[in-house]
Amino acid sequence: MLIHAIKGDAECKYWLHADRFDIVADFEYNCTPRLTREVRQIIFQHFDQIVIAWREHFGERNAK
Repeated sequence: MLIHAIKGDAECKYWLHADRFDIVADFEYNCTPRLTREVRQIIFQHFDQIVIAWREHFGERNAK
């Protein structure tokens, strides 16, 4: 599952691994270390909700 986050001129993309409860950065542009920590924290706080919404939108077979 690939998710995107944008704030101002900063942008990042993360792969979510639902089976491992893990995220891996794919791309970060103009992200400060603080912003990166904030985004990761938000993703982990809402991890289950993001996975459910992603699967509802894209389908279970695309979640690998």
